[in-house]
Amino acid sequence: MTMDAFAPTPPEWTNTAIHAYEFCCPNCHSSSLEAVQVWINRRSPVMTEEYRRKWQEFYQCHCACVWWAWSSDRPPTNLKDQY
Repeated sequence: MTMDAFAPTPPEWTNTAIHAYEFCCPNCHSSSLEAVQVWINRRSPVMTEEYRRKWQEFYQCHCACVWWAWSSDRPPTNLKDQY
């Protein structure tokens, strides 16, 4: 099965997602980088008070927990520094 994080329609596994208030799995605290599957709901952005867009990001963790968080809550990354 191929994962398409930007597919226009949500995959079935997102139906059971719970809101994670910290940007990690609420069950085992694994980071989003350890997710087995990812889907970003880019069809329904929300505007913040500063007129910036944010999206729901859905993650299926390796522990089988499915969670979502706002893109604006994602912590900074140093991945771009690795290239």
